[in-house]
Amino acid sequence: MTRSRRGTAAVFITVTLSLWGATTSFPASAEGSAQALSIPSPTGKYAVGRDTLHLIDKKRRDPWVPTAGGRELMVSMYYPAETGGSAAPYMTADEAGLLLKGLKLDALYKAERLSGVRVNARLGARPIGGEHPLVVLSPGFTLNRATLTTLAEELASKGYVVALVDHAYESFGTTFPGGRTLTCIACDTIEKAPSDEAGRKLLAMAAAGRGDDIAFVVDALTHTAGHPSSWKRWKMIDSKRIGAAGHSLGGNAAASVMAADRRVRAGVNMDGTFFAAIPKSGLGKRPFLMLGTKAQHSPDSTDTTWPQAWQRLDGWKRWLTVADSGHFTFIDLPILGGQLGVTDPSAPLSGKRSGEITTAYVGAFFDQHLRGERQPLLNGPSTADPEVTFQNP
Repeated sequence: MTRSRRGTAAVFITVTLSLWGATTSFPASAEGSAQALSIPSPTGKYAVGRDTLHLIDKKRRDPWVPTAGGRELMVSMYYPAETGGSAAPYMTADEAGLLLKGLKLDALYKAERLSGVRVNARLGARPIGGEHPLVVLSPGFTLNRATLTTLAEELASKGYVVALVDHAYESFGTTFPGGRTLTCIACDTIEKAPSDEAGRKLLAMAAAGRGDDIAFVVDALTHTAGHPSSWKRWKMIDSKRIGAAGHSLGGNAAASVMAADRRVRAGVNMDGTFFAAIPKSGLGKRPFLMLGTKAQHSPDSTDTTWPQAWQRLDGWKRWLTVADSGHFTFIDLPILGGQLGVTDPSAPLSGKRSGEITTAYVGAFFDQHLRGERQPLLNGPSTADPEVTFQNP
């Protein structure tokens, strides 16, 4: 295993093993408990609807499996809705089983427990009227898109359209139409990289490729003359207010798409190394938020890509770190682990606080930069969030 893999996919495994209780004590009856796991109720005023799209970019071959043909994506579309519709699933049983196996947790938890997590989104819910900002979300490397459900539902409840993307062959398992569940060929490719430098180049390629994926999703969703949208509710999208955010490699992808596509007006990187560097010329003075762990992404930490990115960002910018957090703080897993009574001693921030901090700061960022609503939360430290430090190296 190259050191670059230890810095990405392997760290996911180590942290999550601890988070979910493989290296810590946890209730012996956790698996047999009748307690249902659930995504927290969003705080916005709208109900949340969800559709699913299967998109194929026929102009690009898949970088990991060129013989597969066009680049395939699965996209969950979250939108502000009226009440109604049927319950949406969290993820498929195949996806859950492969995620648990990839994280070496399959001996502790059944796939049905993870796939059965209760969410708030409803299938077939009637959308509210009007045009709304679009935010495209990209998950961490090896993780499927469901792991960003909390953030997606929160944004949708506050009036955003959210496109949550799965990138083919880059997760432990993603289910596509026709009963196909694709596995992480990219993991195997990076695992076999002959050197650390080669591994980093592959990860940079992956981040840039995800940036291209996000741009393609924007193409597919927006409706122009001679180019109909792939989403039946396309009239909900305000194509002049588009943002991108992601966790880990997905956060690097948010910067990558901004470097290449000026339609994306604002971006967020949640704890992701910038394998694909921000250009020396910056991001065209567009706003960017870096939100990460205090241990790994403070100015004096080992990830030197964050100080470099900070210097190159040429628009509104914030560098926030969260005390007692871990790499997974910004996704669903600590929230679900907390419901089982499981905590990680190396990242003791509670699942509840993890979700609250992530949704508050990412939501405030997009409110300010896609809606023009000034957010005092982003001006400096808050006594309500003592875990959050504003870095200014």
